[in-house]
Order: sequence, then structure tokens, then C-alpha cells
Amino acid sequence: MVIDAHQHFWKYDPVRDGWIDENMHILRRDFLPAELEKILAEHSVDSCVAVQADQSEAETHFLIELAAQHDFIKGIVGWVDLRAENIGERLAYFAELPKIKGFRHIVQGEPDVNFMLRPDFKRGIESLKKLGFTYDILVFPYQLGAALELVKTFPNQKFVIDHLAKPYIKDGHFEGWAVLMREIGWCENVWCKLSGMVTEADWAQWKYEDFVPYLDLACASFGAGRLMFGSDWPVCLLGGDYGEIKGILEQCLKPFSPLERGKIWGGNAVEFYNL
Repeated sequence: MVIDAHQHFWKYDPVRDGWIDENMHILRRDFLPAELEKILAEHSVDSCVAVQADQSEAETHFLIELAAQHDFIKGIVGWVDLRAENIGERLAYFAELPKIKGFRHIVQGEPDVNFMLRPDFKRGIESLKKLGFTYDILVFPYQLGAALELVKTFPNQKFVIDHLAKPYIKDGHFEGWAVLMREIGWCENVWCKLSGMVTEADWAQWKYEDFVPYLDLACASFGAGRLMFGSDWPVCLLGGDYGEIKGILEQCLKPFSPLERGKIWGGNAVEFYNL
């Protein structure tokens, strides 16, 4: 079984989706399940996990509606205000909806490097475990220090690092990112998605070798039991088509055993998100 553990849907709104700048003009349209379902079938991918792209409960409900209409969407990573005073009440509400598996906040956009360590945010994280929810960590490398402290503070909470924490592949920066990713990898409650790499590389002329140091580090740090395949569709289209994105991981996993490949391609997503 192959599961795309990280992709997005949206009905394009130029105000809400202001992060899609002119350089990303190919993303300025709707991306919905009917389109992705065909792409997954073409590339022998069985199902997916839809991840929030907007920070609102309306976004979470949008994904719930899509998942109800399309069975190949097996899980949802939504958004809820983890800092809210009534976070327990909101999580209890979403716990009644079986395809909601976890939540994410776009921490990479927060100006405070220690946003995840604020007391109100940590209170929200503490509430997730009680109801079996996961948390996706979306950060840039300079925010990994806070991520490390967060995952150590909540050793029984399941976390996953999205997009290898977006290393600066285009610029070839490695060591600072690598030191913290190795340390996070020692935390057995943290997984890592092998996703989002092409958008951090040179969109027009990346080559597989650009990713090798980062992939090798992630594989060594997390092991076959805590890695997942994710396409980051449609954002990945900035640097290639779906087949090219999947091909990066196919090449990376050649030395792995069939059992290990099976875990990374889908088994770990099933375990992590309880699909």
C-alpha cells in the first residue's frame, strides 16, 4: 500500500491565499480531489492524507467535506486554535469526526522563533494526546531549536516534522540543520516526512544529487520506522510533476529492504495517523 501522507486541496482565493505570489502563479487555481485522484491512480498511490493550508476551522470543515465525498482521502490534518481557552471543547468536537487525525499550525510564518514554547500553545499541545491527535510541525531550520524543546517536553505526544523542516537545499546549507535534526531524531515520539524538498531547491534545475545529503541524514536519524512519503501536491508542482517527485524517493529507497520500503511508502502513515 502506498499512501501520500502530505498533500493539500484548495479553492483559490487571492486574498486568503496571498502567500501564493507571482513566482508561484501556477498555483493560482483550484486544486480538488477529482484531479488528484487521477494522478494518484497513474502513479500507483492508493490513498492520501489531506493537510490544512489555511489557518481556520472553516478550512478544517472544508477538508472534512471533501473526505466525506472521496474515500481515497483517508485522513485529515486540520487546524484549530491551540491557544484558545476552550481548546478542550474544540478538540472534543473534532474527536467525533473519525477522519480528523491531527492538527497543524503554520509556525514557519510566525515571527516569534519560540512561538511553539508559549504557555498557551503548549497547553493546546498537551490537550492533543488525551484524544489521540497527532501534531504536524511546520518550521524552517532556524525554528528547530524550539521544535526540539517542544518534542522533549511532551514525550508521549506523536509529532511529525513536515518537509524535513525545509532545509536550505538551494543554498547548500546543511550543518546547522543537520545538528538539530539528528537530535530530534533521537526522540522516539517524532516522525519525519520525506516531502517538500523540491520547493527548497532550485525549481528549474534541481537534480537528485542535491537532495542526497538531506535524505541520508533523515534516513539515518529517524530510520525506516519513522519516515513517511509525502508529495506536497500541488505545491510540489513548482519544481516538477508528481512522477518526478515520487521518483526522488524511489531512488532514495533502492538500498532499503522490501519491508522497510513498505513502511516508508505507507505503513508508517497508517501507524502514525491511525488510518
